[in-house]
Amino acid sequence: MNIKEAQDKVEKLILHYGDYWEPLSMYARLVEEVGELGRALNIKYGGKESKGEGDGGEIQEEISDVLFSLLAMANSEKIDIENEFNNKVEKDFEKMKGVYIKKNGN
Repeated sequence: MNIKEAQDKVEKLILHYGDYWEPLSMYARLVEEVGELGRALNIKYGGKESKGEGDGGEIQEEISDVLFSLLAMANSEKIDIENEFNNKVEKDFEKMKGVYIKKNGN
């Protein structure tokens, strides 16, 4: 599935159950989902201990929640995120050369 197809799927799901939230509410939801991702990462890689089954969730599920929230925000703002992403990568490709550096030959 490409990003446009994912945006369409999010649109159908949201409109099937209701409508988009106000922008600041959507932003708050995104922050909440990013926090849950941070918790899952901290439980897996950091010093945070899980409080029990289901606490912290799975990292892939939390990333999916963040992506869903981002796509919902893009839809609400009428943003073609696939186009914007491609433009961003093309524009900033040279800047990225020093950011993602392999360490220890990995």
